[in-house]
Amino acid sequence: MSTTTLQAPLDPNRGRLAAIAMILLPLFFIGICMLSYEQIIVVPDGMRGVVIAGLLISLFMTGMPISIALGLSVLTFMFTMTTVPVVAVSLKLFTGIEKFEIMSIPFFILAGNFLTHGGVAKRMIHFASTMVGHWYGGMGLAGVVSCALFAAISGSSVATVVAIGSIMLPAMVQQGYPKRFGAGVIATSGALGILFPPSINLVIYAVATSGMNPMGPDGHTVSSASIGTLFIAGIVPGLCLAFLLGITTWYQAKKHDYPRLPRASWGERIRAFFDCFWGLFLIVIVIGGIYAGLFTPTEAAAMAAVYAGFVAVFVYKDLKISDIPRVLLTSAAMSAMILYIVTNAVLFSFLMVSEQIPQHMADWMSVQGFGWVGFLLLCNLILLAAGNVMDPSAMVLIFAPILFPVAVRLGVNPVHFGIMMAVNMEIGLCHPPVGLNLYVASGIAKMGITELTVAVLPWLLTMLGFLVVITYWPGLTLFLPHLLGM
Repeated sequence: MSTTTLQAPLDPNRGRLAAIAMILLPLFFIGICMLSYEQIIVVPDGMRGVVIAGLLISLFMTGMPISIALGLSVLTFMFTMTTVPVVAVSLKLFTGIEKFEIMSIPFFILAGNFLTHGGVAKRMIHFASTMVGHWYGGMGLAGVVSCALFAAISGSSVATVVAIGSIMLPAMVQQGYPKRFGAGVIATSGALGILFPPSINLVIYAVATSGMNPMGPDGHTVSSASIGTLFIAGIVPGLCLAFLLGITTWYQAKKHDYPRLPRASWGERIRAFFDCFWGLFLIVIVIGGIYAGLFTPTEAAAMAAVYAGFVAVFVYKDLKISDIPRVLLTSAAMSAMILYIVTNAVLFSFLMVSEQIPQHMADWMSVQGFGWVGFLLLCNLILLAAGNVMDPSAMVLIFAPILFPVAVRLGVNPVHFGIMMAVNMEIGLCHPPVGLNLYVASGIAKMGITELTVAVLPWLLTMLGFLVVITYWPGLTLFLPHLLGM
């Protein structure tokens, strides 16, 4: 006797109603702004920040690009609900992006693209495989080590996933590893690019908070964190997170008895090290040069771009001179996208500060009895939620100018707060619906986002646990900067 499973038919009107609601929600907030401009309603000062935040989030929900949503929110708020002169806004538009530090962003992007196309990744993978390939899950551990090494010279998570994943994932499947295991390792380990220097997002955090000089709990002015200090502060947390991801990989491999590679001799390890030495030396150039005072972070970025191009073309010879224009064009496109977001985010943060939104938040939290413990918990919840709809650069540009003054007011160290935000951004890259690492890894592994989301779960839980540690143990972040007198 056969049975028939009845399924409720899909309601086509449900999706249509959801689409209409997404369109009407931004119009609702724009209507509030227009009614306030015509003096039909009065919006209290404390609610103006809620209105602009609601408009921004509702525009995100429509699928509008982040830079366009930022620009529309700023223009709507500027012409309807604020008395800030347009001249002051236009002046801020230029003064806010003429910082010397911003020039480091396109140079680091160019260096990462040279290394991605220049054969550095395959040499690092070979070196990592000779060191840890004989352990349980050796290829997976080699993936973690390779991602950590490549992240330390590229500064980009997406570039790390592309460079390492495109080589490592097919090799792991060929060795007998499940595709889900390999994709989970690479998608999460690739996020280390945000934490290890030279992290582009740490540069953006330093730029977004520079010149704010908020008041600390003792009433004294606190300066924002420098790029060099943030780079040094990211080293120990980055190593710790890489170690924890490696432990998770080893446990999963031992639990399911995944294959192991033959143990490499020390001769093979030494040869593999010298084969990738020229790529690894970029770490010494950037970090050593900054700390030794030979050049500023921006100058270090320029040196990194020139060095990476020289190594890719003339040392490894994996990149032809005829390929250089293509790499330059790709880097210019990526830089333009980020700088366009920076431009709109500068205006957004300027209006937030002009309306004293951070000050109101700090005063409200002081009245409610919030300490730094509760505030950092709230920050993590906000940033993890924002990771569902924003890419990391947009997250730091929008939330850093708002949350940074409140954090300093409650006694949180600016460097510690920046690294905590970086870990949140790492997690945001690895969970849907806008986890860029998931989309890149799914394209390489030919897996669906839903399947990949399940695959990354063990490593994602590890990262969430590490977020708790890095949030409430400032010494882990500040140990190395204090040791070096920074």
